[in-house]
Amino acid sequence: QVQLQESGPGLVKPSQTLSLTCTVSGGSITTSDYYWSWIRQPPGKGLEWMGAIAYDGSTYYNPSLKSHTSISRDTSKNQFSLQLSSVTPEDTAVYYCNADRLPLDDYWGQGTQVTVSS
Repeated sequence: QVQLQESGPGLVKPSQTLSLTCTVSGGSITTSDYYWSWIRQPPGKGLEWMGAIAYDGSTYYNPSLKSHTSISRDTSKNQFSLQLSSVTPEDTAVYYCNADRLPLDDYWGQGTQVTVSS
């Protein structure tokens, strides 16, 4: 069973870059047909898909966030990462990493709270 664990700072100042890492165990991030996503949930709002990196290294982004979002991976560490630049308080959210492979595989990390505040 795939397990995911988010890590990173819980507090980021406005205009800085938010960096999070998802460490994967129980499976390889290069396993065929898996997509590794970042998803967030601001307080009082629904889930927002931010982007994904595929098993082959291809990346996909939410158009509304693409200009300041970057997702990368380190296959040697079996990790993938999120960088969100020029953050504002509106980027305050619980950030989740997710793994999915159609039709049935869908795994989530426990989530990590990130607050953007000076």
